[in-house]
Amino acid sequence: MSTNKIALSNSRTKGIILVLTAAILWGISGTVAQFLFQKNHFSPEWLVVVRLLFSGIILLIFASLKEKKNISEIWKNKKDVISLFLFSIFGMLAVQYTYFAAIKNSNAATATILQYLAPVIITWYLAMRLKKMPTTKEIFAVILALVGTFLLVTHGTIKGLSITGWALFWGLASAFSLAFYSLQPQNLLKKYGSTIVVGWGMLIGGICFSFINSPFHFQGHWSISAYFAVIFIVIFGTLIAFYCYLESLKYINASESSLLACVEPLSAAVLSVIWLNVNFELVDWIGSLCIISTIVILSITDHKVEA
Repeated sequence: MSTNKIALSNSRTKGIILVLTAAILWGISGTVAQFLFQKNHFSPEWLVVVRLLFSGIILLIFASLKEKKNISEIWKNKKDVISLFLFSIFGMLAVQYTYFAAIKNSNAATATILQYLAPVIITWYLAMRLKKMPTTKEIFAVILALVGTFLLVTHGTIKGLSITGWALFWGLASAFSLAFYSLQPQNLLKKYGSTIVVGWGMLIGGICFSFINSPFHFQGHWSISAYFAVIFIVIFGTLIAFYCYLESLKYINASESSLLACVEPLSAAVLSVIWLNVNFELVDWIGSLCIISTIVILSITDHKVEA
């Protein structure tokens, strides 16, 4: 095997490890957030603004002191500033708030599984952007995703939703937000690196959201477990997870990253059932399997689509 092939293989392996790490941490974080919403009556708005502000500040300090990077460099290019704000609000902030709102209105397992309709959105967007007809596998994947979503939200009956309309709305909004989050910042990442882009994205998103919900406006009650839960969400579920995910985009493309991140709904579903006693019936598992299967199918499509 040539040196170039070995280097390529190592880079791809690194990208896979990074995205899997992010996915597992996200899955655990979602379940921990559900614990805070249900047991301690925290509000999604407060948790989102606090995790964004603290994680953003910590990451920018790390970039400046540890990595010796000029964190203000990104502000010197008007085009990059506009792109950064779009990413911060419609990517970073949107994906965080819609996901937590979906958990609040359902549970971590359902919210995470609905969010992972994002690979279908990404695949079809890239197909249209590159003016390529969807393959048979891609069409089948979309149908499977729709069937899975139907089973998950209706329990297989057209008489009504098994989850609230708001849970479905926020879950689908989360999927579109994740698709935008995965695709939009790639030029920024190549130019400035994950630490700076994620750090500013979190801080800007947190500052903007502070005008809607102040970090000093707290709802809920504290306990020792709640303190540890918030620390876990901020450090592991936000700071480390988002950094790993965006860092993986340097080694594998957005479509592959979102596909490999299918570990997240699995970890969230299993942990929700075991820890929080979420009632997941057979039809829910079948619907979940359908959605997760679309990720596997899309990951073995005959052609690779690049962002």
